[in-house]
Amino acid sequence: MPIYPIVAVGGIAVVNGSLLLVKRGHPPQEGRWTIPGGKVKYGEQLTQAVEREIQEETGLKVNCGDLVGIAERIDEGNHFVILDFFVSLDTPLSSTGELPIPVPASDAANAAWVLLRDVEEYNLTTGLLEFLSLHNII
Repeated sequence: MPIYPIVAVGGIAVVNGSLLLVKRGHPPQEGRWTIPGGKVKYGEQLTQAVEREIQEETGLKVNCGDLVGIAERIDEGNHFVILDFFVSLDTPLSSTGELPIPVPASDAANAAWVLLRDVEEYNLTTGLLEFLSLHNII
């Protein structure tokens, strides 16, 4: 049975030296941390998919920006082609300048702002650390 690629998107939000991450609540790679994102629905623009997925997984509103890069993951019977974009917050900071608290939902088991210097300490999805390093995010 042939495996057809699944188009997915991710949103990289870096605000005040912190990166928005979600903990995967379902396979593949359940329990590992990654950038929020997911599958593109038929007929949906990539930018719309990024904004929708981040809001579904974290409750935060964002605006999709430029393409950062493309990643490819083949595992557990799936072939994902992932387009990762920079995003900016459309959810305001608090009156004291604090980041809005992400609320995990959809298929995310947890969501958090992680200081860039601490990202390596997290159990990240396969290839994410290398991707973030390659594109000078961390």
